[in-house]
Amino acid sequence: MSEQVLEVTGLDVRYGDAQALWDVTLSVGTGETVCVVGPNGAGKSTLVNAVAGIHPASGGRISVAGADTTALAGHRVCAHGVAIVPEGRRIFPRMTVFDNLILGAYRREARREHRTTLATVYDMFPRLAERAGQLAGSLSGGEQQMVAIGRALMARPRLLLLDEPSLGLAPVRVDEVYEAIERIAAGGVSVVVVEQDVERALAIADRAYLLGEGRVVTSGPAAQLRQSPEVRRSVLGL
Repeated sequence: MSEQVLEVTGLDVRYGDAQALWDVTLSVGTGETVCVVGPNGAGKSTLVNAVAGIHPASGGRISVAGADTTALAGHRVCAHGVAIVPEGRRIFPRMTVFDNLILGAYRREARREHRTTLATVYDMFPRLAERAGQLAGSLSGGEQQMVAIGRALMARPRLLLLDEPSLGLAPVRVDEVYEAIERIAAGGVSVVVVEQDVERALAIADRAYLLGEGRVVTSGPAAQLRQSPEVRRSVLGL
């Protein structure tokens, strides 16, 4: 069995008095792609934001490569090798593509290797190399998503979190994004994908978790979940 890069145990998350996650437990091994699916409001984004240190946990434990990151701020979680591509991309539109990418390499270890990592990002997304001096806000939605993924990779993460990577993209751009995700995982990076495009996410994932109303409803191999009655009913509408 592969080393566990991420272990989430009994995670509870609250927004004030409202509880968003209840006793969530999941794991991700080295180089493994895990997708988290579920209907709107199930708590998918809350889960990845808690893992990334963006939203605090109110109970349970999060560990990355054996280190307890439950109570750490986002920048300290990043120092343990976690990077997130947030929903909506959140790039800096008035900065160039190059400057957006370089911002991702602010960790000391990542700065040392930034030229090598940048070459890898440009190899994965040749259009970013062509548009390196262009303002990021002038790119198409698909190209902006490439910038967001490339910026996360510049941090040289061991765990990459992707929140709705296909949202609002043309089908051809979705293909490119998912091809990149497969390449990233093949390179040894562990990947968590939170996605509304359930069929697409399950097609590339090793394992999957179905969330419903803030709880894990079922989990298992991705191919198995594709056939599970819970997934077919709750998110595929079958």
